[in-house]
Amino acid sequence: MSSGHKTVTGFCTVLLGLVLALVGLVVHWPVWAWAVATLVFAALALALPRLTTPAVDPLAHEFTAEPDRPTDPPERREHTVTDVVLPSAAEDYDFRFSATVRWWPQDLPKDSPPFSPVGVAVSAVLERARAVTESWQPERASLAQHRLVGELAVMLPDPAGRLLAMAENVTLGLAEADAVRLRKLATVRKDEVLWSHERRYERDRREYLGKDVLRDAGSAVVWWLAKNDDQIHKAVDDLGVLAQLSAAANDKDVPDRYAHLVPHRRTPETEDRPGGDPGHNGHHGMPHPCEPFTVNGSATPEPVNAFERLLATMDVPTGHEDSGVLARALHEGAAQVGREQATEAIRQRFDPGAAREPEPPDAHAEGGWADAPEV
Repeated sequence: MSSGHKTVTGFCTVLLGLVLALVGLVVHWPVWAWAVATLVFAALALALPRLTTPAVDPLAHEFTAEPDRPTDPPERREHTVTDVVLPSAAEDYDFRFSATVRWWPQDLPKDSPPFSPVGVAVSAVLERARAVTESWQPERASLAQHRLVGELAVMLPDPAGRLLAMAENVTLGLAEADAVRLRKLATVRKDEVLWSHERRYERDRREYLGKDVLRDAGSAVVWWLAKNDDQIHKAVDDLGVLAQLSAAANDKDVPDRYAHLVPHRRTPETEDRPGGDPGHNGHHGMPHPCEPFTVNGSATPEPVNAFERLLATMDVPTGHEDSGVLARALHEGAAQVGREQATEAIRQRFDPGAAREPEPPDAHAEGGWADAPEV
């Protein structure tokens, strides 16, 4: 009997004695009743410890021949792998794989050779992960990670069927240097596609202007009417300008049937000819359509004047940025047919982006090298 049982037994015995004494005093027992109560109390005091004592276990550890053995610790069935290199669909760009591998042993025959569950489980999980990552492009690492999480979340047996394996806490990424390279390559590819579209757009515009709009005077008139279908009389007035522009775009002379419609500015040389007969050039006193005329002593090519008149017809100021766009388009269209020299002066005059070559000093001009004083 333990000390706790003894304490409880003594307390119950004393309590029972007090109850019997209290009952005897209240009822006024006779002497013989007190004697009987005393005998009953003594019998109960002797029997109470035996009744409250628990039964003894015959197989308790104090009755065994050997002491208790310590229990074996639980088998660890997980392992963490970090920064394992897995291939991607692009050569020289590998994924970095990290995860917590878990496994569950399977029942094996008694004659099966021993093996390391960690190695078998990790090998099985990495093989499953490699089968997924080798089909993904490296720039899709985040999407491939979610695909890999779902693939490795199921317990599947290894190839030999020795255990079931899965992976948790899966992370998949790229080395920082590879990520930077891929971002740069993506930017270059997008810029290249944009440049290719812009180049094709510019080429289509040149072909449209050179081979369609300015193919001949008739095409130029039709194009002008399509843009200004309510100004027929103005189109008739500008037939000479349009004929001159189409001729300049193709590096040809203005056809004879339009020559009398081409406006020309009279030059001082023409006015000073003997007898006032300006007809020596064969065009009734007017210079050849592509010959330069002089203004204030400086020669200006006729295509420039024709282009200025075309801009005025289209209500485009000479200094406006649209004049540079039209000049560049005309020059590029002429270049397509090998007549860019005819529009070079137009490009130099109206295209702000054209490179201007410095003019050599005129040795015969006033103040030039010829008039320099000798040293």
